[in-house]
Amino acid sequence: MSNCELKTIYQNLTKNFLVLTILLVTHVLKKIGIGIWKMKKDIRYIPCYSVSEAAFYLRLPVSTLRAWVGKQRGFEPLIALAQDKPPSLSFVNLVEAYVLAAIRRKYVISMTKVRRAIEYISEKFHSEHPLADKEFETDGLHLFVREYGTLINITQEAQIELEEIVKQYLKRIERDPKGLPVRLYPFSRTGGPDEPRLIIIDPQIAFGRPVLAAKSIPVEVIAERYRAGESIADLMYDYDCTQKEIEEAIRCELWREAA
Repeated sequence: MSNCELKTIYQNLTKNFLVLTILLVTHVLKKIGIGIWKMKKDIRYIPCYSVSEAAFYLRLPVSTLRAWVGKQRGFEPLIALAQDKPPSLSFVNLVEAYVLAAIRRKYVISMTKVRRAIEYISEKFHSEHPLADKEFETDGLHLFVREYGTLINITQEAQIELEEIVKQYLKRIERDPKGLPVRLYPFSRTGGPDEPRLIIIDPQIAFGRPVLAAKSIPVEVIAERYRAGESIADLMYDYDCTQKEIEEAIRCELWREAA
């Protein structure tokens, strides 16, 4: 066999080896890449709210939410943040804080006892975010209230009342077919059961900032124009919205200044 033939064989083998290597690496990267892509695609778990932003959207004192998400005296936080430094909440974290805010409407939250109740249902349903899961709307809520009610020593009647309050909050969470939260209708007034559902927080719209539910217009934009002196009538015309929608957007955003 001539040197020329050997050289040709060598070149072909080298080429085939490179092709096989590229195919193998591509296959592995594709496998890994798909997994990473799937994780990144679910933006509900991506940190996107500062503690102060989340507190504003949920009508909570910043100090209260900071206590829920921060480590204190060796205890784990009530909510496992999507990002620790700087502290940032994901949409799922926001929903968890929203549920805790429902409990806070009726009782001062005991950090230690709420943590024990959360750990109880977390183990029961094998969930890292039990307050945001679909199961919490059914058996989870009853078990949580029963456990927490026993820990803080409230009557069965009081437990039923607390459960009803939390149920009103849970009705303002929309879920996907798997039961995971996809939209939240935050309260912009007093938190009553008949409060309109005109504002939504959707992680796929406006980076998860509050928008008008029907138009997807950020409430901050509407409020900013109102601050600048534009009338409600002008805003209604420009955005093709009802007066109720414009007023709700302004109320939602300007609560920050009134607080």
